[in-house]
Amino acid sequence: MQTSFRDLTCGDARPEHAGRDLSLAGWVHRRRDLGQLIFLDLRDRYGITQVVIDAAESPQAHGIASTVRSEFTIRVSGSLALRLAGTENPKLATGQIELRAREVAILSPARTTPFPINEPDADIDEAVRLKYRYLDLRREALQGRILTRGRLVQAIREAHHEADFVEIETPLLIKSTPEGARDFIVPSRMQPGSVYALPQSPQQMKQLLMVSGFDRYFQIARCMRDEDLRGDRQPEFTQLDLEMSFVSEADVMAWVERMVIDVSSAVVPDRPLQLNPFPVLTYRQAIDRFGTDKPDLRYGLELRDLAEVATSAGFGVFDEVLAAGGRIFGFAAPGMAGATRRELDELTEFVKRFGAKGLVWLGIDEAGAVRSPIAKFLAEGRTESLAAAAGAERGDLVLIVAGEDIHAQEILGRLRVEIAARLSLADP
Repeated sequence: MQTSFRDLTCGDARPEHAGRDLSLAGWVHRRRDLGQLIFLDLRDRYGITQVVIDAAESPQAHGIASTVRSEFTIRVSGSLALRLAGTENPKLATGQIELRAREVAILSPARTTPFPINEPDADIDEAVRLKYRYLDLRREALQGRILTRGRLVQAIREAHHEADFVEIETPLLIKSTPEGARDFIVPSRMQPGSVYALPQSPQQMKQLLMVSGFDRYFQIARCMRDEDLRGDRQPEFTQLDLEMSFVSEADVMAWVERMVIDVSSAVVPDRPLQLNPFPVLTYRQAIDRFGTDKPDLRYGLELRDLAEVATSAGFGVFDEVLAAGGRIFGFAAPGMAGATRRELDELTEFVKRFGAKGLVWLGIDEAGAVRSPIAKFLAEGRTESLAAAAGAERGDLVLIVAGEDIHAQEILGRLRVEIAARLSLADP
């Protein structure tokens, strides 16, 4: 959108604009001073355009540009020109063109930033990033995530509007009701001694909307929960909230699947979802196969029930667990048969943090031989049987946890995620 400050964004200039007089505004991404010539990479959220200030063409602009440093906010006016042959930058969408500046105006000078904005791989302390969040958000990676989030929300709205859902904002100041966490409390000025609660979810309001006849409702809802910070918990978050009337479970699942596929195609069209149709799992299937009710399906590492083989293994620990009604599960970690003692100790300590009494492992070398610290306690051929039951191949490492039903699977599910991270199995 053209404004009084700029005619194009820093990502819009193309060869067909050559010869056009215009103004750009943005932040100085990089500056190169070659004496008579000063080159500025001018940045906004749309991209980068190279600006050339020639002392012979505009001494005044050159003088101002000589005082400019990284992260200055400036406005530049001049003429777009094709870059000289051999100086094009194929990494930039604007890499075939440059702005020959006649005027440079400093809109806002900048002190030296506490960390480099123009170095995407810079190792920056997280506390510093959070303290200077407004600077951190200038970095390309973070801006990209926020822009993707914006496209995601837009695509969600479009999908629901096309399906006749009504977007309704529900109240933020409500009566406290039993939920899964503590409420954030807001004192009432009009009713001293009384309080409002911020919603942990719009659950009751959307049910009232169904009773009121709004058979398809959705909103991008802000939710607040006063609970301890964890990897998957924070005080406030945004969720897609929806409700439907006159539908079955299958109808809801079908809509969510269709919506997710449509939204994904709109936001990342070059990476279509591979899950089409979505696999359907019961809670028990998800727990027994992945150790969680929200499994990451980007990789395998499926859990295997080893109880049948373990029953005849002759290993006292297994026998005690099974006699108490427990379960024994394991999975094969590909290519990890050569794991060091230190790595195996780390994995053992990892599962112990979640309540496991220990970790049993079997390594299958390239010759097919199985090594394990429990091999001497097992009946003949049982190590090979356990490895086969876990789906292991040569070069794999079998990891086994025995314990109470569900708890054993959940511990192994956490280990599954840890192994996937170590092996970089999850396609981002």
